[in-house]
Amino acid sequence: MIAGAISRTCTAPLERLKVRMQAQVLPPATITLKSGFETMLREGGIFSLWKGNYVNVLKIAPETSIKYWSYEKYKNLLATERATIGIMDRFVSGSLAGITAQTLVYPLEVLKTRLTLDSTSRYTGISNCVQKMLKYEGFRTFYKGYVPNILGIIPYAGVDLAVFELLKNFWLQHHSRDSVNPGIVVLLACSTLSSTCGQLASYPFTLVRTRMQAEEILRGIQPMKMIRLAKIIIVTEGMMGFYKGIIPNVVKVLPAVCISYGIYEKTRKSLGVADV
Repeated sequence: MIAGAISRTCTAPLERLKVRMQAQVLPPATITLKSGFETMLREGGIFSLWKGNYVNVLKIAPETSIKYWSYEKYKNLLATERATIGIMDRFVSGSLAGITAQTLVYPLEVLKTRLTLDSTSRYTGISNCVQKMLKYEGFRTFYKGYVPNILGIIPYAGVDLAVFELLKNFWLQHHSRDSVNPGIVVLLACSTLSSTCGQLASYPFTLVRTRMQAEEILRGIQPMKMIRLAKIIIVTEGMMGFYKGIIPNVVKVLPAVCISYGIYEKTRKSLGVADV
């Protein structure tokens, strides 16, 4: 949890830029890495780069715990009496674990998006944001974009967890002689590649989800269903419109994984947790 919190905090400016790029609907100008950071700094100074990060950190513990606990449970359920499970079982287990975790923490995801996109200080904090959303939009607004989110979780969680285990097991079988531990460098490489693959597979769903979550923020944009919104994106922005913000999203993968793993190791040792 500590590792994840520090990792997300360090990469929060890239996360906020990604969400702003995803939510950009109309001209006049396309947001770039440079112009995006300049705009955020101009709007609220250096601390504005971390808007929405508190909620992102807040949902780490329940999301991560539920996801990995569910993953192991689903794997055991699918494996039944078999000694090993295949890639399809891992994919299904990862997808179901992701769906389970996201369903329970999804309102926090919507809150994060709203606070991240708030460039006019419309919300004074989390509680104020919750109150205004309930008052003006009702409880259902906390599940806006839920369908594309779940559809995106299937390829993301499935690909991420399955690719990670396959890469790690491949290394252990072909390059490791005396240890079951592949080492830090190998684990970082496996995590980075698996996370990138998962994000590329699910990114169009993530973008549609963000647009639906932000409908109240994007003035002039009427609430719409997932399929209609996807058609509008294709017509007005082309297929590449589904990948707005992909650059900062990919850029933050490696530092996020490295920071998270590095902090995890330091924390584990400081707490006296032994290797197993």
